[in-house]
Amino acid sequence: MDIAHRDAFPRLVEAFDGADAVVHAAWLIQPSRQRADLHRVNVTGTSVLLDALAVAKVPHLVYLSSVGTYAPKDRGGPVGEDWPTTGVPTSDYSRDKAEVEAVLDRFEAARPGIAVTRLRPGLVLQRRSASELRRYFTGRLVPRALWKVVRSGRLPALPLPSGLAIQFVHAADVATAALAAIDRQYRGPLNLAADPIMDTGALAAAVGARPLPVPARAVRAAVAGAWRSRLVPVPPSWIDLAMAVPVMSADRAKADLDWAPRWSATETLGDLLAGLAEGDGVPASPPLRPE
Repeated sequence: MDIAHRDAFPRLVEAFDGADAVVHAAWLIQPSRQRADLHRVNVTGTSVLLDALAVAKVPHLVYLSSVGTYAPKDRGGPVGEDWPTTGVPTSDYSRDKAEVEAVLDRFEAARPGIAVTRLRPGLVLQRRSASELRRYFTGRLVPRALWKVVRSGRLPALPLPSGLAIQFVHAADVATAALAAIDRQYRGPLNLAADPIMDTGALAAAVGARPLPVPARAVRAAVAGAWRSRLVPVPPSWIDLAMAVPVMSADRAKADLDWAPRWSATETLGDLLAGLAEGDGVPASPPLRPE
């Protein structure tokens, strides 16, 4: 359902009736040109969901936040869950994530009897999300044949923005963290990320290519041109987000949930690349369906 639709509230109350916990993973990132619709679903929809949760007397909410909720980095070392959650100003996705965190702050203050867990993962990848990620991010600009080349290790060089350092976590490991949080009725935020940190060298090595650093401004300009020309479905603000978000420490999740990712960041990327090369997806859901 559309969680921000006028009919969503009673349907959510009915769906939540008798639940021990609700995992809120609903989020819209496309169509990127319809900014009002994204905000309506992501922020207004979350408020509707929270109201329904309270009426249904669900004792626990697990919300899938993101590294994108954090303010831009100003140092090289990993940050903990106390890093400001004010977002990256030029990223619509980040601003919505930060706004939802503020909504949750008010919800927790008004309803202290409901436990709220905020999972803040790095980039969540898995083989079965390949078709979704291609449709939402690279579009038809990168054909499946090229993904097959990347997957096979035959790509001679990989152009990447200079200074890029991102973190991956497998969807299965995020699910494990969510279940552990429910089991313990955990309250508070938790970063989720797998090692190693994927900088330009690590990303290139993962596909057997030579890293080719490109100025971030040039990459942003290229993405902006491709977006204006409708060659890619995402705006250049995603480059801003990738370059600005801090590296996270997942020590709290490991200590408080006994959580340890089974997939390394390199293995997680490999799982996604296999799906991209083969057009993998989820048959039952149109946006996720295999190609």
